[in-house]
Amino acid sequence: MAVTATETNRRTTRQRAAVAQALVDHAEFVSAQELHEVMGRSGNRVGLTTVYRALQDLERAGRADVVRDTVGEKLYRCRPEAEHRHYLICRRCRRDEPLDTGVVEEWVAAVVRSTGFTEVEHTLELTGICDGCRNGGGPDGVAPVRFPG
Repeated sequence: MAVTATETNRRTTRQRAAVAQALVDHAEFVSAQELHEVMGRSGNRVGLTTVYRALQDLERAGRADVVRDTVGEKLYRCRPEAEHRHYLICRRCRRDEPLDTGVVEEWVAAVVRSTGFTEVEHTLELTGICDGCRNGGGPDGVAPVRFPG
């Protein structure tokens, strides 16, 4: 995923490019603080404020999917396709399953048509416990990471 100044309305810097690449390299949803820690452990020193701003810019540009965890913190993941997606996310290990949400998108379009509103945005949050966590392990049979909430 290449980030350009046009997409983000900010100057593209080495640090912002590093945040975008770290998000690409991270397979599951991650908070800004967690991504900041991952980057620091890999020797890529970027300020936490820069991580937050870069992730917000990627979200606005449609380059990152965003969900909220059980305490309301935003979690980010590189958007695998150029379209809005919805996910079912495990509350314990954060395993995610993309959903076929055509019916939701059709409903939103009908609401837009019937109300006359424009620039409508929507969020659909579905969470649960995956089979791996329910059976005592995570999706890989490993004990799940516990998140607040």
